[in-house]
This record gives sequence, structure tokens and C-alpha cells, in this order.
Amino acid sequence: MTQIENKPLTHLEANSMTSVNSAQLQLTDLLPQEQTALAALKQTANKAFVTGAGGFLGKSICKRLRAAQIEVVGFARGDYPELTAMGVEMFKGDLADYDGVVNAMEGCDLVFHVASKAGVWGTRDSYFEPNVNGTANIIRASKAHQIDRIVYTSTPSVTFAGEDEAGIDESAPYAAKFLNYYGHSKALAEKMILDANSEELKTTALRPHLIWGPEDPHLVPRVIERAKKGKLKLVGKQDKLVDTIFVDNAAFAHILAAVELSHQANCAGKAYFLSNDEPITMANMLNKILACVDIPPVEKRVPAGVAYAAGVVLEGIYGLLKKQQEPIMTRFVARQLSTSHYFDIRAAKNDFGYQALISIDEGMIRLKQSL
Repeated sequence: MTQIENKPLTHLEANSMTSVNSAQLQLTDLLPQEQTALAALKQTANKAFVTGAGGFLGKSICKRLRAAQIEVVGFARGDYPELTAMGVEMFKGDLADYDGVVNAMEGCDLVFHVASKAGVWGTRDSYFEPNVNGTANIIRASKAHQIDRIVYTSTPSVTFAGEDEAGIDESAPYAAKFLNYYGHSKALAEKMILDANSEELKTTALRPHLIWGPEDPHLVPRVIERAKKGKLKLVGKQDKLVDTIFVDNAAFAHILAAVELSHQANCAGKAYFLSNDEPITMANMLNKILACVDIPPVEKRVPAGVAYAAGVVLEGIYGLLKKQQEPIMTRFVARQLSTSHYFDIRAAKNDFGYQALISIDEGMIRLKQSL
């Protein structure tokens, strides 16, 4: 494992930091541990290719790479002037289009494959085209350009079959049956990435769980919107523990893994759960988010069985009507909200030195300042 000093962030240090999600980061805006990791990465990477560059995590990674003056090529489906302004060379395209991918990757020597279609609703093709076929194109194009490292953003959903996951580690198998196309497509893509690992192309897969923080376009706004409409409810009688990860910590882990792949490569060919290493009940997490905008805590509950049954019915109706919008409840969401999801992340700590730099409480301070 590459030796990078990784002391926990103290409360005083955290409060003295400005938000690192501003449009243009300077290296000095980052924590010493991040600066050290990026300095090590700069020694082995001249130009990084980042898929999903305009997304929540992808943008956070791009900002850090540019802060270290590492050239970045971003690949995304939309236009992102903010990234162009910070010096990211942007290519607009579709992961399923091999020619577009391979042309954009020219001159790169490192890949962060962050992009995927996420969510809980949609057709099989809408998930498998970008997530499975797109990943195959990334691997093929990397080989064509003799790129020697891929850090892939996977998900804990690859092991989730609707049951409690209480402190599991990477020895847990892929789910035998998936509750949606997202988890299935990501499991297939992760396996492809790990199977592609070789002396010429070193690969690793990271599984961050429930990424959140300033500029979050997914979890935070959805929780707040539903709470304001009185539609936010807890599922199940018992509060279960879940893991989350602050976006800066997730980005830091990706940098560390890329560094490790260029050194001893202890993480090559392996997948890793990632989190803040602070299991928290879903109720507590939701209420911390709501407190950031002075919304009262959520207390209403729905029995887990009722939520699952509603998911079955709604999926059936939406499927028959071929509705594009996501149902308010699905089988997957019902199970996610009523089961435990926390992980043993010792492998990430041991193999590439990961440790959460920003605690949940410190992250909430930054989130509140951004809202």
C-alpha cells in the first residue's frame, strides 16, 4: 500500500475549511491528506479521463484533479460550462458509442469510470446500454490507447437482494436475484472491470454508499422536497443502520485507489465497499438533512410489508401503462428503506489507505452552509 499520511480531521480543522465544492478549487483549499494524494497521482498521471464528469461525484473528482494541475478530459451527455471554465476538456457523447469514447480518450493515461445510469425505474436497455455496453467500451478503448489504470465507480447494490446487510465485507457474493435493472447492470459491469485486470491494465472497483453533500442533485433535494410536501415517511417499525459517504470522502478514495494502482497495486482486480465508517439510522440521517433547512423531523411510518406491496402494485401499473416517471414506491426502495446497509471497510483502509476525512456532522455543517 502506498504510504500517505491520513490523520482524521479535527473539528477545528473542519470549521476552518471553506467549502471544497466551489467552482474552482485551489490545491491549498484541500486537506493535507488530499494534497499529498494528488501530488503522488501527478507523478504518474498526465491526463485523466473522467466519465460522468458533470455528475455529483465526477465533478468532485475533476475539481481535485484540476487543483493538482492534472489535465482532465471529461465525458458526459450534457454541457457543463463550469467544468470547461476550470480547464476540463469536455466531450459530449454516449458511453454506448465506441467511436465517441475511443476518440475522446486519446492521449489519456488514467481512467475514472464514474458514469452510469442510476435510479430504480426504467427499461432493461436503458440501464444495460450505458452501464454494461458502455463499460465494455471503456475497457476496449483503454486497451486501444494502452492506458494502464481504470478506477471504476460501482455500488453496494451489486450485493443487495432485499435482505439486511449488517457489516458485510467484500466476500459477500453478488445478489442471486436483483430487484431492479440498476443493480443487475452494475454487477455485470463491475465483474467485467475486475476480469479485465492484468499487468497491462490494472483495474479496481469502488462501491460508495449513499453519496451526499453540497451540490447533491439526488438524495438531499429529494428528501427535502418530499418532506415539504408531507410525503416523507420512514419504512418499517425498527430503525436499521445504514452507511453513507460524504462526497469529498468518496472523491478522496478514488484518488487514493488511482495512486495505489500505479505503485504496489494492492487494490488491482478487487472491489471495495466505501463509506464514512459511521453507521447511522435512516431516521437520524434524514432528520439531520432536514435540520439543515429547519424542517421538523420526520416521524410518520409505513409498515415494511405495506411499502413492499405498494411497490409491487405500482411497478405493475407503471409497467402496463409504460410510464416513464419513477413510481413513488418500488420493491427495491421498500427493501432499501427497511433493511440494514452498513459495511466493513477494512479492505479499503488496508489496501489503499482510505479513511473518511469529513465526518457526518462536519459534512452537515458544510451542507447547511450550501443550502
